[in-house]
Amino acid sequence: MSNLHSRTYDSLHMGRSSIDLYSNDVGAPFEQITSFAAYVGGSPTNISVGGRRLGLKTAVVTGLGVDPVGDFIHAFLVKEGVETKFSPRKPGHRTSAVVLGIEPPDKFPLVYYRENCADIQLSIDDVLAAPVADSKVFQFAGTNLSKEPSRSATMFGAEVARQSGTSVVFDLDFRPDQWHDPRAFGVVCRSVLHSVDVVIGTHDEINAAMLKDPAQMTLTHSQISDAKVSGDVKSAIDTLLSLGPKAVIQKVGALGARVHLADGAVIEAPGFPVEIYNILGAGDAFGAGFLYGYINGWDWYKSARLGNACGAIVVTKHGCANFMPTYDEVMAFVESRGGF
Repeated sequence: MSNLHSRTYDSLHMGRSSIDLYSNDVGAPFEQITSFAAYVGGSPTNISVGGRRLGLKTAVVTGLGVDPVGDFIHAFLVKEGVETKFSPRKPGHRTSAVVLGIEPPDKFPLVYYRENCADIQLSIDDVLAAPVADSKVFQFAGTNLSKEPSRSATMFGAEVARQSGTSVVFDLDFRPDQWHDPRAFGVVCRSVLHSVDVVIGTHDEINAAMLKDPAQMTLTHSQISDAKVSGDVKSAIDTLLSLGPKAVIQKVGALGARVHLADGAVIEAPGFPVEIYNILGAGDAFGAGFLYGYINGWDWYKSARLGNACGAIVVTKHGCANFMPTYDEVMAFVESRGGF
């Protein structure tokens, strides 16, 4: 990426933002929660904060309502040093919210409040006003594609990025309840892959993106919404790579990540074992760490390992964006565990 040194921003992140209300009663069933802590959330917004804390110059394109929740998110991003001037207010629409329970090690219920959502109102005009061609990476999330006008605006952003030599990174971010039909997720994902350089996702997200086999298409809405989409993930990755991306980064939880390249190579990047406190947001921390390495010309292995380290740190914390590690913190973590 040496030909991009003159660009103003290292990364531009487009998509959802929210106020995230995390249960303070860790381990309690959702119906017994008595209080919540308020943090900033939303996958691309989280990644923009994580990248900034690592030292990248990041900007975010999200939609905020003309409301106190929008003020809350904006103030946090300004304090973090993320450029917010490309994130418009959307009168008549609400900044979104998420309510999250924490029941380690494997139960983390969450409820989205995204009706009349401000960030789904992002438009092609908003993309034209953003520095897509003045950024080294344009990163977006799958939830952007769930509704118009955000869907066509995001696809347009990816096209502009491709035309201007900006790398396009697509975090699949499969949230089944945000789609009128979860099977539509795959249809729309496949339609944008020709403009994408790198895809990031879990086993289930990758299978959902490639969900087109007639037998699978008969799954019920609830079966797909459980995000337990069966299938041959290797076949799904091969198909995905055939549609344009040069790499698929498969997040495999505690095992770390696998980098699948278009030439058939698979690079295993082991994880960093830690005791899980809260998995919510770990994937976004991974994305921030991976992007730091990718933008700075690190190889696939080391970039993914840094992503794993950032994710490992965040799973030990209460929230996501507010707990993203700094570069010094993550490097100390890595060195304490034997280095890369």
